[in-house]
Amino acid sequence: MRFPSTTTRTFTGNLLRFILGNLLALSGLLMAKEKTVEDHWAFILPQSHEAPAVRDAQWPSRPHDAFILKKIEKDGLAPNPPADPRTLLRRLSFDLNGLPPTPEEVAAFEKAFREDPDASLKEFTDSLLASPQFGARWARTWLDLARYAEDQAHIVGDNSKLFYPNAWLYRDWVIGAFNRDLPYDQFVKLQLAADLLEENHDQDLVALGFIGLGPKYYRRNDPLVMADEWEDRVDTVSRGLLGLTVGCARCHDHKFDPISTEDYYGLAGVFASIEMFNRPLEGKNAKKPAIAMHIVRDRPKPTNLKVHLRGDPNDLGSEVPRRFLTILSKNANPPNFQKGSGRLELAEAIASPDNALTARVFVNRIWGELFGTLLVTTASNFGTLGTPPSHPELLDDLAVRFMESGWSVKWLMRELVLSSTYRQSSDLSGEKLERDPDNILYSRANRRRLDVEMWRDAIYAAAGTLDLKIGGPSFKASAPDANRRAVYARISRLKLDPMLALFDFPDPNLHSPGRYKSTTPLQKLFAINNPLMVAQAGKFSARLHREAPTGDRARIQRAYTLLYGRKASAEEQTLALGFLTTGGEDAWQNYAQVLLASNELLYLD
Repeated sequence: MRFPSTTTRTFTGNLLRFILGNLLALSGLLMAKEKTVEDHWAFILPQSHEAPAVRDAQWPSRPHDAFILKKIEKDGLAPNPPADPRTLLRRLSFDLNGLPPTPEEVAAFEKAFREDPDASLKEFTDSLLASPQFGARWARTWLDLARYAEDQAHIVGDNSKLFYPNAWLYRDWVIGAFNRDLPYDQFVKLQLAADLLEENHDQDLVALGFIGLGPKYYRRNDPLVMADEWEDRVDTVSRGLLGLTVGCARCHDHKFDPISTEDYYGLAGVFASIEMFNRPLEGKNAKKPAIAMHIVRDRPKPTNLKVHLRGDPNDLGSEVPRRFLTILSKNANPPNFQKGSGRLELAEAIASPDNALTARVFVNRIWGELFGTLLVTTASNFGTLGTPPSHPELLDDLAVRFMESGWSVKWLMRELVLSSTYRQSSDLSGEKLERDPDNILYSRANRRRLDVEMWRDAIYAAAGTLDLKIGGPSFKASAPDANRRAVYARISRLKLDPMLALFDFPDPNLHSPGRYKSTTPLQKLFAINNPLMVAQAGKFSARLHREAPTGDRARIQRAYTLLYGRKASAEEQTLALGFLTTGGEDAWQNYAQVLLASNELLYLD
């Protein structure tokens, strides 16, 4: 009888142990998933946390700074020193108002900052938060996730009847809500059920555009078409407000999150129980779209949907009462909605402090806008396939304090921008590049590219042509004579403005979790050749000649202070003078255009 060699026995034993170990690990993973999926961090109510002790106790200026510093110190790094006043003010001005600071504001801030950095930062922050331009900047962020557009999903030609009448009223309502610091919980409720609230104000009814201005398809009696519309509403509400991919459960139970098809159709039934209509802006009748706004109302008879087996509306299963998601309810059997469509009950469930997700999701979005990276990188997916938070205690504590502030958006933004974390410079050392290339630790500020709207508005501001009027009907973004802020540009689902599309404006046919940045040759060609850029360069040049009539040197300095908030260096002056001397009669036009197309204008440090 031959026995296997020692080597063979060892190999076989190791292989068996490897296979057995992996089977046991897989089994444990499956058991853990089955046991704990409902205990996923995002489904547990956020709790306040005491700020951790840190070695550099003088650095934190806000509670969340301590959570940031703790991780930085643990990794053996140190936070960056504060940014210089000019850089900080430019960052602050774009972040809060979406506009560059004026040279006069830069000079005043630098003087005040030298005398008292903390007091000057608070003063300028409060002035920016109080500006009507604050709402114009932050409305655009909300409109992305609300998939705002002014037309339906399919349009034939320029048939104005297929545009939503006065859709811009919803956009203006959002601007006003941010400006008056409408508490976020009320902000949510009004957009879902403004017509059903006890304190019903006519001016808030337009908030229902959040639902009513979504995609609308032809063949209204086609079950599949209507199922698609209901899914749009479910997706926008669930991903936008709750950070959950509930739409995945349209055809089957969610493969990873505790969301069943019954959960999906319980929500979809809410939106199947409403209808879109044109409400008069004044008077009793609104037959003409010119005097109407497009919103929603409950149908006379609410509808409980039957499950569409495998997503097929022609293959129906059991009926599901209208209700909230089971995983976010206080018990395993969420109560059925009883009031009309259920919109009001849905709104109250989403905006409740007992909801584990709403505050977290919103705080994470605001953090990402101000710091350049998100605490939870999957902004619209807090489920088990989403990324866990880089700083879970920070996110929870900030969410709790946000609710305790009365859901004040301005409180939240003030808290973040006054922090030591926000004040850091963006300088990148070799050590930090090697050890924390993605800046997960927030040991420095992130260099960020401006969204297309901010960049475009900055160009018009430099040219002295930007109209800062608040509100009103939309305009075509690429129109040569259009000089209003880009937030007022008409947004079409069928044919997005070429400039917006080129610079990564999101698809308005569906909810957008955030802006994705691309870099293409066409973008730079636009900056160099597009008639819009040529026209604004000419106006910028004319402004420089008006405001600095004493000569080229003075104009160069004025150009740099208007665009970048700083003086031109000696080298920059020399290069500019050399070009202007030899560039011919169009030298100043071309020079102005080069400055407008520069990366320094496009990026924030």
